[in-house]
Amino acid sequence: MREFLSIMLHREGYAVDAAFDGAQAVARLKEHSYDLVISDIKMPRLDGFGVLDYITESCPDTAIIMITAFSTAQQAVDAMKKGAYDYITKPFNNEEIRLIVKNALERKELRRENLELKKELGQRYSFANLIGKSRAMQQVYHFIEKVADSKANVLVTGESGTGKELVAKAVHYNSRRKDQPFVPINCGAIPENLLESELFGHEKGAFTGATHQKSGLFEVASGGTVFLDEIAELPAMMQVKLLRVLQEHEFRRVGGTKDIKVDVRLVAATNKNLENMVAEETFREDLFYRLNVIHVDLPALKERKEDIPLLVEHFLHKLTGDDQLKASESIMRRLLDYHWPGNIRELENTIERCVVLGCDGELAEDSLPKHVGSSTSNGAGVLDELPEEGLDLDAYLGTIEQDILLKALDRCGGVRKKAAELLCISFRSIRYRLAKYGMANEGEDE
Repeated sequence: MREFLSIMLHREGYAVDAAFDGAQAVARLKEHSYDLVISDIKMPRLDGFGVLDYITESCPDTAIIMITAFSTAQQAVDAMKKGAYDYITKPFNNEEIRLIVKNALERKELRRENLELKKELGQRYSFANLIGKSRAMQQVYHFIEKVADSKANVLVTGESGTGKELVAKAVHYNSRRKDQPFVPINCGAIPENLLESELFGHEKGAFTGATHQKSGLFEVASGGTVFLDEIAELPAMMQVKLLRVLQEHEFRRVGGTKDIKVDVRLVAATNKNLENMVAEETFREDLFYRLNVIHVDLPALKERKEDIPLLVEHFLHKLTGDDQLKASESIMRRLLDYHWPGNIRELENTIERCVVLGCDGELAEDSLPKHVGSSTSNGAGVLDELPEEGLDLDAYLGTIEQDILLKALDRCGGVRKKAAELLCISFRSIRYRLAKYGMANEGEDE
């Protein structure tokens, strides 16, 4: 049987070693690594269960298939409990063994890829990837490290483009939940009439078009972390439903009557002042206190300019893979002089532009947008002094806004959707602003 299996698997294209008994198999396993072991149970010196015990303890990445002519139900149960991939009785069909070997190796490869992906995600969102040596960022690192492994909800605040989702991922991937799902949800990007179904799922027939039962994102994230970005955009009714999930750790699908228990940690983020919204009664006070158990406030880039050289180096390596590519002193001076209203996101887009427009492995200074580091950039268009005759404020601000809109469209090749993302406004908003200044025909949707 051993010789038959060796010949058959060789013909299938596998590299095969054969061992006379369990003791010889263990000796081979000590010298070489194997993807798969097919072992009989009744053997001299060391039986198949002895081989199985050695593999599970010393070679956990090796799959094992048990095979015997003297099977009992209890033996099969014991083998699977001890970690065997499958249990086959003799005589067996050749196609059966081929399929089982193929499936065992594919499962092993999927497990390896999954472990590598989790490792990569852990590295990508480790504290090392929150770039910055400034005192403000050091405080953020220390705080995240301190709270990551707790069960408490986290509220991340900061201007658009400061890296709030990156902080949420760092919290998740440095906690005990790191091997469970991380589910990001943008509260402002989902239409209000679909939001409840997206978050909590729905039952078949709950509404027109609900042709089957659907699990919501909270259910998908069970055991892991839900990241609610733009939490301030959550409608009033959904604020009530979210509060119940945080208080009771349960919810109902749309159209459902059964409470579903869920174990999730919530990280929420916003660029708005929730305390002001509570005072204005546009955000529930009880929900705010449930979210604001742990508060991480991210500094704007203009408040930590000493981090700009590190961020530039990071983005250059990320975009090119070249550790030798550097920004010249003149380029760096302009980057440091600019006030970065779009924060890290704007800086990354600027560096990408420089990389694309540069040549011969160098960044050209003329590839920087004209407003970055120019003589008027620090003031962002603000006058040094108010004219004696006064100022038409609406007209003045309108001129600045038009100039910014045109520059955004120019940078994005005339695509209004991309320009809206660059300016951190909605597509509807940029269409309205362009129409307001008679620029409705400027650019294209996509």
